[in-house]
Amino acid sequence: MSDSFRTSVLNVTTGSREAVTDLTRDCEAFLAESANGADGLLNVFVPHATAGIAILETGAGSDDDLLAALRDLLPGDDRWRHRHGSPGHGRDHVLPAFIAPHATLPVLAGRLQLGTWQSVCLVDTNVDNALRQVRLSFLG
Repeated sequence: MSDSFRTSVLNVTTGSREAVTDLTRDCEAFLAESANGADGLLNVFVPHATAGIAILETGAGSDDDLLAALRDLLPGDDRWRHRHGSPGHGRDHVLPAFIAPHATLPVLAGRLQLGTWQSVCLVDTNVDNALRQVRLSFLG
């Protein structure tokens, strides 16, 4: 493995309801240990068919607004052909087409380059799977 590539897996518990989980501090802590002050890219990837990674403002209602918009766009009813799990679970399998399961972000001098109000978030609407993994990879 090259000195300019590091990777780690976060284990995240999202609970039994829809969730937007802020991972920004976890990403910053990973870079503090892995980037060694270098420039590069941070890739954040969730290896699940029912979750995504979003960059958005949190704590001011935007995270709740995102979940409300997803409920409007992808209702949890019986229209879905994918029918195992909780009622409406098929919508969870469509989510990654709208919120990608990854994001790649710039890192300068070992620090994540986000805008003032931006956060890195795991978006999980699947109430049947409360345990998630998120892979963080730094490429310098």
